[in-house]
Amino acid sequence: MEITIHDINDIQRAAQTFIENMPQGNVLAFYGNMGVGKTTFIKALCRELGVEEEVTSPTFAIVNEYEIKEKSKGENGKLPTAIYHFDFYRIKKLEEVYDMGYEDYFYSNGLCLIEWPELIEEVLPDDATKVYITEQKDGSRLVTF
Repeated sequence: MEITIHDINDIQRAAQTFIENMPQGNVLAFYGNMGVGKTTFIKALCRELGVEEEVTSPTFAIVNEYEIKEKSKGENGKLPTAIYHFDFYRIKKLEEVYDMGYEDYFYSNGLCLIEWPELIEEVLPDDATKVYITEQKDGSRLVTF
């Protein structure tokens, strides 16, 4: 599937379209260059999923946890009650991921939204969905999964 985000004012519509077509599985791995808008898109997804608290980048914390207050439904008809937002940009060794107990998150009923998954590919579940965000020549963003 492809979703075009024309500009920042279009991001909530794009997030809603993504949710309506969200693939099965609870691990979504977001790939894209620095500054392409991975965190911004994940923030929009969290808002559309009913997260009421401020969504921030977990760059230093590695993972932030959010509760879904209202139940939004994707194509698959079910969503978890928690979202785990990961940013593995600062991971230097895979052992850090083991130490944080990644399995408790990835194999829970929570929705895992992962930035910089290429740094931890060895531990991604086989059914993780790869989501690519790329900047187009006109400045728009293309989300593919």
